[in-house]
Amino acid sequence: MFTLFRLLVRLFAGLALLSLLALFAVYFFVSRSLPDYDGQREVAGISAPVEIVRNTHAVPHIFGEHDSDVFFGLGYAHAQDRFWQMQMSRRIAQGRLSEMFGARTLRSDELMRRLDIYTLSRDAVAAQDAPTQAALQAYADGVNAWLMQVNEGAQGRGAPEFFLFDAEMPLWQPADSIAILKLIAVQHNTQIAREVRRARLSLALNGTGLEAVLPDVMPTGERTGVAYEEMFPNLPSGSGPPRSEMPFLSLDNPALTRSASSIAAAPARATADGALLANSQHMLLSAPSEIYLARLELKTGGVIGATVPGLPVVISGRSPHLGWGMGAAFVDDSDLFIEALNPEAPTQYRTPDGWSEFESRGSIIRIKDADPVTLTLRWSENGPVLSGGLLELAGITPPGHVVTLASTALSRDDTSMTAAMRLMRAETMEEAIAAGELHVAPAQNLTLVTQDRIAQQTIGHMPRRSAEAQTRGRMPSPGWRSENRWLGPLPYSANPSFIAPDSGIVAQTGNRLLERPYPLHVAHDWGDTQRIERLNHLVGARSVHTRDSLIEAQLDTVSPAARRLLPLVAANLWFSGDAAAEGTRAHTRQRALRLLADWNGEMNEHLPEPLIYAAWMSALQQRLIRDELGPLAESFTHIDPMFIERVFHDDDGGAAWCDIIQSSIRETCDDMALTALDDAVLRLSERFGPSLESWRWGDAHSARHDHPVLRDAALLRYVVNIRQSTSGGDHTLNLARQSGDPTDPFANVLGAVYRGVYDFADPESSVFITSTGQSGHPLSRHYDDLGDLWRRGEYIPMTLDPDLARAGTIGIISLVPQPR
Repeated sequence: MFTLFRLLVRLFAGLALLSLLALFAVYFFVSRSLPDYDGQREVAGISAPVEIVRNTHAVPHIFGEHDSDVFFGLGYAHAQDRFWQMQMSRRIAQGRLSEMFGARTLRSDELMRRLDIYTLSRDAVAAQDAPTQAALQAYADGVNAWLMQVNEGAQGRGAPEFFLFDAEMPLWQPADSIAILKLIAVQHNTQIAREVRRARLSLALNGTGLEAVLPDVMPTGERTGVAYEEMFPNLPSGSGPPRSEMPFLSLDNPALTRSASSIAAAPARATADGALLANSQHMLLSAPSEIYLARLELKTGGVIGATVPGLPVVISGRSPHLGWGMGAAFVDDSDLFIEALNPEAPTQYRTPDGWSEFESRGSIIRIKDADPVTLTLRWSENGPVLSGGLLELAGITPPGHVVTLASTALSRDDTSMTAAMRLMRAETMEEAIAAGELHVAPAQNLTLVTQDRIAQQTIGHMPRRSAEAQTRGRMPSPGWRSENRWLGPLPYSANPSFIAPDSGIVAQTGNRLLERPYPLHVAHDWGDTQRIERLNHLVGARSVHTRDSLIEAQLDTVSPAARRLLPLVAANLWFSGDAAAEGTRAHTRQRALRLLADWNGEMNEHLPEPLIYAAWMSALQQRLIRDELGPLAESFTHIDPMFIERVFHDDDGGAAWCDIIQSSIRETCDDMALTALDDAVLRLSERFGPSLESWRWGDAHSARHDHPVLRDAALLRYVVNIRQSTSGGDHTLNLARQSGDPTDPFANVLGAVYRGVYDFADPESSVFITSTGQSGHPLSRHYDDLGDLWRRGEYIPMTLDPDLARAGTIGIISLVPQPR
């Protein structure tokens, strides 16, 4: 027995030692890819020395004698910190994910191949002006210089993820950067999902009640166009096949699309003699975030702010002359068309002039551990053909037809990169606005400030449509009818523009910009109107503003939707009836109502009221729409305050939604509200316990900064994912959008991954922050060091002073030309 015991002890000790040795070996090889922020390196591709000075937060300040060398340095810095992210973005745009991840990413690859993003990007390189082409090439040379050093120095393949996935790492090309910019345009797109949803609802509801569920924001009295079932009467009621998953692309849920908010105050509305600008970029949370901070020293002056790894431009930031912030404009810049196939020749489709041949070519998708898939890519005059297996298109496609997409992002002559480059170098407001004319996609609201002026300009092509178009861009329409087809872009002068407004304030949160009838409309669908109401209130509450007051607005967590809905929905429930016995459902309901009655609508992470409110409104909306929409109700993952308001105000008979069709009695809206509250409280009690007062919004509303690939990996997910308790919600200025996922519906998955506030009265006091950190390496202390500041609503300074940048440095890389 003693001998057996000793053997077991030795076996256990040996296994423990082997485990420790294995962990040490893994750590050794993984840590080899940690970037070194110090030293001198000889590189090919620069004409003079380049300095990359990283401050205490690892933000690179890049100095060089020539602009091309500075862009080289940015490419080098991006690759050092985020090459895996850059590699993933490039593969998504190329439609080559399945080579690494197998069949689960096939649908994502298929969509990108059918859109032909990468071919369009290669063509677009020639459309850029000479300085932009030079910058793209210099940037690519910088990326490749780092990649060569990784290969020659055995630096752990450059990122730890490359140990887990056998991936080719071809040299970076200028087209790769343009492809990432086009990928951003695709990911900004909300129009495809909205058109599909509206068509499916039109079929399910037979046109009746559609405007209550999906109201259009349009001038009063303007007609909405032909109903979908009138154009295609033989289609079924249309739940369609189940949704196809597309990892790494979030195009099927408009609630989770990118957005932004900006506030600009002219000197007359500021306490000091200089304009102010605050900009937030709202994107899906990830680890690391999509944004990388950098400073470039160009011949036109220093530029600092938010960059996207893979792009050689600052997309939001400031120079000595100008501050700028981007935000989604929600321009109606995409349309789906239904193309009729020739029954006698399926390679032909109907046009206004008869049958025409599709442009076609083959494309092979290689799949890890599976046979390759060959696609036939086809294009009509309206755009590329999309298969029915993508984006729930099968449920709205009549037999003998296919769907094509027209989008401004699918331009071969896309000069958006040149526009971004000229904007970054602009020295006057006029130069910045002129640069916007070259921007094609994605459509953006560009907010600008100089020392003494403010402006907002919508940039990006807006399609010219016929006044007789059948659906007016709201739903897919027959592509063979000439009145439905695009007539080219509108002139740049038609884009909304607000220069030096009399109010001295420019503010936008993706809200409706102006009332202009179709076909000169900007959009039928906008971002939420609740947030702009709150922003206008905060801006109007002060006659003058400071940097801190704009920060206060950025971080505001009061929900105007909660303030409007609760008095409406609970009007007849508050303090009604006798006190219920303790332990009963009625008593729990009364406790919940009592808490909400004293609540001011602040979505604070430490309070129970935001959780009760969010769960109640979600349960209520599902109860209102479930019987009419059936499975389609699942596509409404987030509450729509406008819909609930219409129902409870009984606008245009909206109260009919409260009556359950299958029930023999007639339910009132109070009945639905009461039952929904009971449902919500019961579900919350099961998860968080019976004590309502001890619930915390932050426990359910944790920010999920997930690694895009390793989020579910055993053990590794505890290293690569970042979790934080957060305030805010779907309709707060400090946007913290819920997932809507049934398994974790209140998790915070989309928020302000970048915040910047620029004060031109004291430019060096400008501040910025991102949601994680600069490094994409989980073992780096800069992987999540900015995340704690971000969660607490703190910022770090952003300086254009070279001496200040060097004063707190953690390392300086000196790149010197390689001897010939």
